[in-house]
Amino acid sequence: MLIDIRQIMGLIPHRFPFLLVDKVVDVVKDQTIHAIKNVTINEDFFNGHFPDYPVMPGVLIIEALAQASVLLVASGMNKEEYASKMFFFGSIENARFSKQVIPGDVLELHAEKLRARSNLWKMKCHAIVAGTKVTEATISAIVVEKQSVQSS
Repeated sequence: MLIDIRQIMGLIPHRFPFLLVDKVVDVVKDQTIHAIKNVTINEDFFNGHFPDYPVMPGVLIIEALAQASVLLVASGMNKEEYASKMFFFGSIENARFSKQVIPGDVLELHAEKLRARSNLWKMKCHAIVAGTKVTEATISAIVVEKQSVQSS
């Protein structure tokens, strides 16, 4: 199932410069997702993060994996249910970075649901560039009702 940028923007609240998923190329509802982030020299973070040696910050690779993970969660919910929810990091475990991501790279984002209980989702994630794993982590997301966040 292909999900384009307009559909992604309808599912997650992130916007430029913090929207880090360009498209979803495959999703198995409630199980796995494969998304893409095209890394370009025009990214705002390259202006201040090693400007003479542009490298994508690892924390933003993790954020891109988290955004793909939320899109995976969305695949298992109906539109009304999903619209009433917000998603926050619960934890990031075993994050590993094995190769730098630079302008021109196509960052493939993969997430697989390990488990979902009540309001906690746990996903095994990894990012690939040109067939090589560059990042891996286990990410947990906490799912809350929008109304409870707004009234806090």
